[in-house]
Amino acid sequence: LGSCKLGKFSNQESSVEIKDSVREKHVYIIQSGCGRVNDNVIELFILIQACRMGSAKRITVVTPLFPYSRQSERSQKKRLPQHQIGTEIMSSLLQTNDQQPLPQGTFAQSFMGMETDGGYRQWCARAGTLVAHLLQAAGADHLIAMDLHDPQYQGFFQIPVDLIYAEPSIIQWIRSEIPGWRQAVVVSPDAGGAKRATSICNKLNLDFALIHKEDVGGTRESMGLVGEVEGRPAIILDDMIDSGSTIGLASEVLKRHGATEIYAIAVHGVFSGPALEIINKSPVTAVACTNSVPQDEFRARCPKLRTIDIAPMIGEIIRRTFNGESVTQLFVHDEQL
Repeated sequence: LGSCKLGKFSNQESSVEIKDSVREKHVYIIQSGCGRVNDNVIELFILIQACRMGSAKRITVVTPLFPYSRQSERSQKKRLPQHQIGTEIMSSLLQTNDQQPLPQGTFAQSFMGMETDGGYRQWCARAGTLVAHLLQAAGADHLIAMDLHDPQYQGFFQIPVDLIYAEPSIIQWIRSEIPGWRQAVVVSPDAGGAKRATSICNKLNLDFALIHKEDVGGTRESMGLVGEVEGRPAIILDDMIDSGSTIGLASEVLKRHGATEIYAIAVHGVFSGPALEIINKSPVTAVACTNSVPQDEFRARCPKLRTIDIAPMIGEIIRRTFNGESVTQLFVHDEQL
């Protein structure tokens, strides 16, 4: 394990200094897109360039959470200020009138399909594409990323990209940590996550349910459930928990449909804004995330959080790529397990 010194100059420019020789060595740089994302990304670029100038033989960047991977044109239009999310989701979770459809408010409508104003179409910068180009320009030779939010970003690289998946670790956690998991129903909180949820359903031989939007009286929208969860545990699967809005709304829907226990599992736990407060007040029994983002601080503020350790898997993937072994074989599921 090499050492490096990261810091700031007096004018707040990032400073990176490598303490060990990297000449003719295969260097693995591990940096997740979390915390001070902009500072971390700039430090990553400078560190790659420093290794390149230090005559490293090969540079592999390992990003469990690829930075700016959510900034496709479609996903940006659905992301709203955190104070608006917190106010409306918290009010929905605290409602006591069972006849009132969920969710209410402008965020709920945006969450299920934002309506654009008439006239000129708004355009969004594709920052994820820019980050992909900058990684290559800095000198990276290989990228390892886990469960990209928008998988199309893989096509923007001209260097080899290995996509890895937390699915084996998630399956192992379900088997070991959820009592009565064989009677559970796996729930996708939106249509976009159905493929991920059904993959785990097939491997565990569980039933599947889907939460979708539906019109109420032609003037409002609420969340509906396709599938049966009454009297059974429900497992919500998503790729990322950011504002906590999806988990908060989905758990309330499942509770109203009679789920006995509600578990939420996500690959990346970002927990920005009021996410932890929403989770604490929601009917969710436990929320499990991988440590692609450090979870210690979040767990101290939310007793419902559980951590799925992916460090052994990352270590094995680094070993396999260094020795030229297959990475895909690591994710071949054995139906006999």
